[in-house]
Amino acid sequence: MRFVIVTGMSGAGKLTAQKMLEDLGYYCVDNLPVPLISKFVELILEPNREITKVVLGIDVRADQSFDEVQLALQDLKKKNFPYEILFMDASDATLQKRYKESRRMHPLAPDGLVIDGINREREILKKTKAEADYVIDTSYLLTRELKAELENIFVKNENYNSLMVNIVSFGFKHGLPADVDLVFDVRFLPNPFYIDELKDKTGNDKEVRDYVMSSPESRIFMDKVKDLILFLIPNYIKEGKNQLVIGIGCTGGHHRSVTLANELYEELKSEGSFGIRLEHRDIR
Repeated sequence: MRFVIVTGMSGAGKLTAQKMLEDLGYYCVDNLPVPLISKFVELILEPNREITKVVLGIDVRADQSFDEVQLALQDLKKKNFPYEILFMDASDATLQKRYKESRRMHPLAPDGLVIDGINREREILKKTKAEADYVIDTSYLLTRELKAELENIFVKNENYNSLMVNIVSFGFKHGLPADVDLVFDVRFLPNPFYIDELKDKTGNDKEVRDYVMSSPESRIFMDKVKDLILFLIPNYIKEGKNQLVIGIGCTGGHHRSVTLANELYEELKSEGSFGIRLEHRDIR
């Protein structure tokens, strides 16, 4: 029996994750009243039950103390019933944006500011997140990337990457990416914009890539940045960080930043101790 409890921040994708796990063959139950959790476990453990993979969705509600949920989970531990916790998370800015777009009210702030509900929910779930087996931050994840991550963990049983590294190229004239942790400015490198045959191309084109990387400073820069990132990542993982956003910026976000972001992605993707994705925010 594989029993997975899906919880996390409201708006971070709990229901989406449950639906995906259901598609992957899990029997899903959402938001059982707390007193029924132990009874539900007893039922699925009865002999001759064909159910072998179960997901139980639990979230914070205004009419229910989450302390009761934690007590129910402690009771399962005392009974030596194995379970895993999948915690769905996202940055405050992402959650606010999603609530604004959906025009929904936060369950813990029905008459107030969304950020107040988010802050209250984070405090309530702090212990549960610390005890979670898997924390997936959906701030930058595409739907297909989330599905692939869930499949890796809960179907293929591959190693879980506790840290997701997001490399984002951008143009300074369009502003910094949201929630960026590290910013590298590559405007000191030769600019293909001033070369007529390269002006309308991007860092995804070989001609631009070759031009940018022909500068000795580009390779030195890349080597130093890679060394820094590989030093930082294990320390971030040790501290429990699950999302690292690396911004690489040039003036417009078309040439130099795209080239260097691609190069850094290629340098890091085979390291294996973390997940990695690439985004070119301003390439268009």
